[in-house]
This record gives sequence, C-alpha cells and structure tokens, in this order.
Amino acid sequence: MNNVRSFREKKGLSQFSLAKEIGVARQTINLIENNKYNPSLDLCIKLAKQLNTDLNELFWEVKVDEK
Repeated sequence: MNNVRSFREKKGLSQFSLAKEIGVARQTINLIENNKYNPSLDLCIKLAKQLNTDLNELFWEVKVDEK
C-alpha cells in the first residue's frame, strides 16, 4: 500500500506527466500505484522529491485521504 496516487492527484498531475518528470514510463507509475511493482530506492526518492513529500509519507504512513 502506498500513497503515490493520492499525492499525485493532490498535485494535479496525470500519471503521464509524473512519469515524464522523473524519467519513467506511464505504465510504471500505474504499476506502483496499484502495488504491482516495487520501485528501486532511487525511483522512490525521485517520486518523493517530485511530489514534495518524504519516503515515510509516500510509502509507509496512513493514506493522505485518511488524515
């Protein structure tokens, strides 16, 4: 379970635009959001930076919508 989709939507980004900004395919973002792909630490850090958050909030804490 991760919060990538919540943070991406909160920022108003599409999967395609987020993927383009961090240098991956849109399908990679989709797989991460649906917990079907475990990204590398490097990719996790890129996602966190692009979404203006940290790794704990993005991957381990309660969903943004539930706070």
